[in-house]
Amino acid sequence: MTGTVRYRVRHETVYNYGGNVAHSHQLLHLTPRDGPHQTCHCRGILLRPQPSTRREDVDAFGNHVTRLEYDLPHDRLEVLAEAGVDVRAAPLIDAAQSDPWEQVRDALIFTGLPIGEALLDAFRYRMESSYVRVKQAFTGYGEDCFTPGRPVLAGAEALMRKAYRDFKYAPGSTSIRTSAIEAFEARRGVCQDFAHIMIACLRSRGLAARYVSGYLRTLPPPGADAAYVGADASHAWVSVFCPPFGWVDLDPTNDVRVGSDHIVIAWGRDFGDVSPLRGVIVGGGRHRLSVRVSVQAE
Repeated sequence: MTGTVRYRVRHETVYNYGGNVAHSHQLLHLTPRDGPHQTCHCRGILLRPQPSTRREDVDAFGNHVTRLEYDLPHDRLEVLAEAGVDVRAAPLIDAAQSDPWEQVRDALIFTGLPIGEALLDAFRYRMESSYVRVKQAFTGYGEDCFTPGRPVLAGAEALMRKAYRDFKYAPGSTSIRTSAIEAFEARRGVCQDFAHIMIACLRSRGLAARYVSGYLRTLPPPGADAAYVGADASHAWVSVFCPPFGWVDLDPTNDVRVGSDHIVIAWGRDFGDVSPLRGVIVGGGRHRLSVRVSVQAE
């Protein structure tokens, strides 16, 4: 989809605890980022109960975060994040005009010599992380996508198409704790797993890729027969370092280059860096979690 789209985003999370939580700290990634192709013109997070302390902050990756502390007993936590976001389609680029993948890989090898800001930023997304390990199995899986001299974006898009064909989207088959190698071996998962697998294949080849969390429009765009897979929930995709174009976002769950149907919330090395809600609690026992997401184009 092209042009600019204005969205209303509503993300509601409710925790019902089995007993009182005596004390908790929560970290929220629920506020859309601003960038060249996205502007958040209004935002707000409503909380019940109100926290003892609340602080707005920016994390190491430049994402907006909200830090909460509760020091009074509570058996329920409601978080309602709402935002208005304008998303503009990125300019069309020709994958064949991106640098050869071996050239990009070699530029990302640490030498100790001075480097530019773009490469310095890309370095942090080249190494393995908690959910994404560098393994030979991932290198081998992407072998036919990265033939000698192939442009890096063309190779990444071929890998995206391959993952889309080979892996089954199966809600409930994995959890937020599932690693890339576990999902890879099972050949099934959800958007988080598709993103982790693709990132693992890229990093195992010496390329830089970051995990992006966000949303998809709830209703299908004009002219489309159905909504994207992963709508009505938090979504995840991959951003690949593709000189000379910089970072290019690809959605392996839907086999598309990301455009104005996607809204970016945060990015990091993997899901662990950008979980919508993450916390440490004292007490509470077992809990029930309910999440509802709506993304409507105005």
